[in-house]
Amino acid sequence: MPSLTAIRARIAAPAAALLLSILFLLLPAIVARAEVNIQSVTSEKGITAWLVEDYTVPIVTIRFVFDGGSTQDPPGKEGLANLMTGLFDEGAGALDSDAFQTRLDQVGAEMSFEASRDGIYGSMRMLADHDEEAFELLRQAVEEPRFDQQAVDRIRGQILSNLLAGERDPATEAREKWLRAVYGNHPYARPDEGTSGSVKAITVDDLHAAHKALFARDGLHVAVVGAIDAPTLKRDLDLLFGDLPQKQSLRPVADVQLKLGQQLQVDYDLPQTSLQLAFPGVKRNAPDFYAAALMNQILGGGTFTSRLFREVREKRGLAYNISSALADYDHASALVVATATRSDRAAETLAVIRDVVRDMAANGPTEQDLAAAKAYLVGAYAINNLDSSSSIAATLVELQLDRLGIDYIQRRAGLLNAVTLDEVKAAARKLLSAEPTVMAVGPPLLGPAEAGTAGPEGDKAAAQGAAGSGTSGGAAQDGARGGGG
Repeated sequence: MPSLTAIRARIAAPAAALLLSILFLLLPAIVARAEVNIQSVTSEKGITAWLVEDYTVPIVTIRFVFDGGSTQDPPGKEGLANLMTGLFDEGAGALDSDAFQTRLDQVGAEMSFEASRDGIYGSMRMLADHDEEAFELLRQAVEEPRFDQQAVDRIRGQILSNLLAGERDPATEAREKWLRAVYGNHPYARPDEGTSGSVKAITVDDLHAAHKALFARDGLHVAVVGAIDAPTLKRDLDLLFGDLPQKQSLRPVADVQLKLGQQLQVDYDLPQTSLQLAFPGVKRNAPDFYAAALMNQILGGGTFTSRLFREVREKRGLAYNISSALADYDHASALVVATATRSDRAAETLAVIRDVVRDMAANGPTEQDLAAAKAYLVGAYAINNLDSSSSIAATLVELQLDRLGIDYIQRRAGLLNAVTLDEVKAAARKLLSAEPTVMAVGPPLLGPAEAGTAGPEGDKAAAQGAAGSGTSGGAAQDGARGGGG
């Protein structure tokens, strides 16, 4: 489900037209840049941000995250973080909802917030000659949200409408069943949006308490890209975040191991069946992470070159798309395979997937496979992560969260190229030898003898989830996190 504020982000029409015109004219120059010069900037109040100065277009983009997220929702108040992020542009400081939104439009700024499992993400993009006015509005949203009852009730109503629609959606039911099965009683098993009952129970006092607990400087990570220099940014960092409390007040969240080896069925009379398989994952800071990333690229990370794509689509025409992804959160990680196929061939498709996985676990890739995977993951990084100011800022925030160091982009190719074939084979055995949890959404799976003959490809919309909510894998971050990035 898209975040409320992503849906409701507003840009003044004249400013938006100007921004788009500039971007379309100059984007090729941005995409062509494969390296970025990252500065670490620390303000007088001790707030640190990573900065990439870029005067190609007169735009400034800021991206930030506060540790915490929906795992901090109190029991019975699930959906609190999600509701809160829908309210930051609904009034702040002395400005009520209408006044705040009007002022945001006048300065030609785009602001959004969203809650993930492990963090509260915020961003703003603005024209450089209006950055002082835009940053002042962002400061008010971050430090002085109003949470007026009328605005709370209106946004709560939108969420409740979405939840009601989701009750009739097989994908929503499947996602909730999946989360409960693989995470048990852990906070990751709760939907970020909450339930109708929990959302109705949230009060204005709950919102203020959550804001006070989460919005503090020791859990803040910031990246800024665009037409702004370091001295100006130092001033703006103190303006934006300098008056926040120093320390967050977070509830402890335990690590959790995925509950594997389960067979889950969500029965729906549909012409296609979605399949999802969860295997053990690998933490982002683990010594074998890069070996696992390369193995995943060979297994199912490559859109047209992976073994799963070749066996499931090219050879048998069982699905339009199939992929695998590494998903890494603060307290859990997984490798997930997802696809969708014609329902009367779902059992056959699942059998082919299992065969490919077993072969990878037993034999691993070839030297040619590994060389191709290295070439792609090294070469595609700039295209996937450095093609706009927004994507650069998002990448820098994720690098901070993963504690990879400000020089990671320069070191990354060497880390991948240093991986040996034996290390990739070891990663395949480690992650793929376990019995996965499997979920099918559609009619009950038919036996192989009943699977029918070759037919049309499966639907283009492969099963989503990546052991969680709306993540994506592949080259973008080498391993997806739970939100916002």
